Amino acid sequence: MRIEDIRQRLRAHGAKICHEQRLLRAWTQRLSLDDGPRRAEDFLPLRLRSALPALTKQLQALARLDSEHPGEDGSVRLLVELADGQTVESVLLPRDGLCVSSQVGCAVGCLFCMTGRDGLLRQLGSAEIVAQVVLARTKRVVRKVVFMGMGEPAHNLDNVQEAIQLLGTAGAIGHKNLVFSTVGDRRVFETLPQGLVKPALALSLHSTRLELRAKLLPRAPRIAPAELVALGEAYARATGYPIQYQWTLLAGVNDGVEEVDGIVRLLSGKYAVMNLIPYNRVAGLAYARPAPERVAAMASELNRRGILTKLRDSAGQDIDGGCGQLRARTILPAMR
Repeated sequence: MRIEDIRQRLRAHGAKICHEQRLLRAWTQRLSLDDGPRRAEDFLPLRLRSALPALTKQLQALARLDSEHPGEDGSVRLLVELADGQTVESVLLPRDGLCVSSQVGCAVGCLFCMTGRDGLLRQLGSAEIVAQVVLARTKRVVRKVVFMGMGEPAHNLDNVQEAIQLLGTAGAIGHKNLVFSTVGDRRVFETLPQGLVKPALALSLHSTRLELRAKLLPRAPRIAPAELVALGEAYARATGYPIQYQWTLLAGVNDGVEEVDGIVRLLSGKYAVMNLIPYNRVAGLAYARPAPERVAAMASELNRRGILTKLRDSAGQDIDGGCGQLRARTILPAMR
């Protein structure tokens, strides 16, 4: 289901724009329709009020909690069941953040990621994306939403963009607190600046070497790292938000001196933040997490050389917190 489907259904029951806005605000922020100076029965047309119970039930079915798994770091991984029985993952993050999914599965096939191992199963509608936020808000306050869960947002651009527009308006989330994470797609740099709500951008770089990046991200668009940084820099200057470059650290693969030199070469003078994320190990894959001292040394060297670098520990290390791990752990026994 898309948000536009919800709007059309409301209009079919007599809703005007002001009614749509109030109902979507109440849904996304989990507000009572009786909040404010006018109660629903005084404000909404009778035909629309009569249709609300059925619509509410349908919205609740978009994203239901299957299970939740708290981590020692304050994160909580949620396995979310969709209306058709498929499952995706959302993660409640420390400091009022939420990571949401945009697809069931993923077509990029990153070699170090569990989500892409089975390919893309289906796209999420924009209402299903927003419904993950609504569900999370039954658990705790959500002030930041990052599109870094299952799926590649650029491959579901229309639905993700529609969700961003609603979350940044009726959903009351600050625009820079909506973070669109992508491996890189030229359409992203064309489409996102056109919206009323312009999200912050996180680009998954992972290597400054074209050949290695192509190996790690086998079905990502073939954009040279230097061009990707140039596109990101233009977006950063246009929006006023620094680009967050994501770098999953893989021991012996992309944590060496050559990559440090490459990062300095690409990002010197750029409006950017480098996020180093030590790998969250996936059973059955050959990649490993670098030693803590190696991670710290790389971050220190980049900062010393003028690249603003933050060390982002992968959330949920103790609960199989890597993207797709919870879903895989749940469905694999049923397939045996």
